[in-house]
Amino acid sequence: MERPPQPPRPSLGARLGGAILFYTRLPLPRWWPPQFEGIAALAPTVGLGLGACLALGIVGLAGLGMPSLTRSALVVGLWLWLTAGLHLDGAMDTADGLAVLDPRRRLTVMADSHTGAFGVMVAIAILGLKTVALAELDQAGPWLLVAAPLWGRWGQLLAIARYPYLKAQGKGALHRQFLRLPHDLWLGTLPLLGFYGLWFGSWALGYPVASLSLGLVSFGGGAGLAWLTGYWLYRRLGGHTGDTYGAVVEWTEALVLGLATVL
Repeated sequence: MERPPQPPRPSLGARLGGAILFYTRLPLPRWWPPQFEGIAALAPTVGLGLGACLALGIVGLAGLGMPSLTRSALVVGLWLWLTAGLHLDGAMDTADGLAVLDPRRRLTVMADSHTGAFGVMVAIAILGLKTVALAELDQAGPWLLVAAPLWGRWGQLLAIARYPYLKAQGKGALHRQFLRLPHDLWLGTLPLLGFYGLWFGSWALGYPVASLSLGLVSFGGGAGLAWLTGYWLYRRLGGHTGDTYGAVVEWTEALVLGLATVL
């Protein structure tokens, strides 16, 4: 049986505008009309821009002579502000749901707007790990500040593509409904390839960048963590929701930064 023809999607520029509005709190100029159908594929592109802003921020604070822990805390606060806590809220709701022993009640608890003790603990753990890891990374911090948001949003895209969506409605349903494979997965992978191409190419040409070993570890580790986080949540819940998409982003970001401190 032939598949029914799919309606044409908005232009790439309109989708990028929708992705910026959906995933961040940044405004768009009036001449840039946004559309929200099919924005999941552009989440890594938004992550690339977000990471670039954070990297510039931490470099600027370092240039002012601010101590590493203080500037790390400020940059993590800016990170949270730029995303309006969208993904962290999902991670907190997911933690509250997974804390329930009865699997049948987990989605109900996750949909509750009230935050429980487990959600608060997870927020502290994620923000604390990001802050301490950035302070430890020092000169490599700007590169990892770009890599972490990229991998977090690529992991979200992978989860949308691979696993069923558990709710009939919700913000996450929009992503699943308008995803087109494999085109959108390749589109979401291009920012990663471009960033690591710049990293490895700059190192090969002798420019002062973070070490090659750190780049290789963040590339392999980021891919593994992005996949593993989404897969673990799928195994616990049987699928994904908008909240778990946020949890994939936050945990992947934090773990990528934590892994980089090994080197």
